[in-house]
Amino acid sequence: MTDGSGKDKVKGKAKEAMGKMMGDRSKVAEGKAEQAKGKAKDAMDDARTQMPGKSGPKDPLITDDE
Repeated sequence: MTDGSGKDKVKGKAKEAMGKMMGDRSKVAEGKAEQAKGKAKDAMDDARTQMPGKSGPKDPLITDDE
């Protein structure tokens, strides 16, 4: 998890909870959108580490001389 994704998820959860308490559907939607943004950042980070030649684990069966 990257720093930004965690912040987005926490801020989004707080906005969603505040919106529910206040009966403000737009704040609930903003909170859910912010949480989705955090999840998307996590998914991009995971995908980036899975790419060969990038930082992250490489497939031991694939060598550079192939």
